[in-house]
Amino acid sequence: MSDGPTNTTAITDHLSRFRRGDAGALNDLIAQAGERLRALARRMLRDYPRVRRWSQTDDVLQSALMRLCRALEQVRPATPRDFYALATAQVRRELIDLARHHAGPESAAAHHESTGGRPAADAASDPHEPAALADWGEFHEQVAALPDEQREVFGLVFYQGLTQDAAADVLGVGLRTVQRRWQAALLGLHRLRKGEPLE
Repeated sequence: MSDGPTNTTAITDHLSRFRRGDAGALNDLIAQAGERLRALARRMLRDYPRVRRWSQTDDVLQSALMRLCRALEQVRPATPRDFYALATAQVRRELIDLARHHAGPESAAAHHESTGGRPAADAASDPHEPAALADWGEFHEQVAALPDEQREVFGLVFYQGLTQDAAADVLGVGLRTVQRRWQAALLGLHRLRKGEPLE
């Protein structure tokens, strides 16, 4: 999918039709979001075989898109920027819920024996799970704590997969502004990961 002005123009058109009550526009918006969310879900699940056992990429995608559909029943985004913000919030919530569901001590994954015959208790020593999975959920929660401008840029680049140039186009700002906010977001997340307050 293109990340540039053509993509922004397409979303603007879909949103305009959606606000006019065109039922097909909702499908177009969901399809637009779905391509990006599929890539994100695949990337997120790649390092978590315990989660992949129970939730495949399409499961995560479907849940995130259902969240987005419900949100669009309540909100009519006016711009691509508003749409991306709404879509990003829904996918972040889905990833947080997924981490909570699979990282807890009472989860099905915690009590399941691996296909290699290794008991679940031993599987917990896996450096990726479940401690890393809980950390993954915490990471998505910490993104929400970033200042608005940094969180928005982080959402567009990390969650939506836009290039920094495309993010600048969506936000109506210069590339250097996006680069500055991206770096500030990364620094802020690094501080939060270390338990330090944001400046």
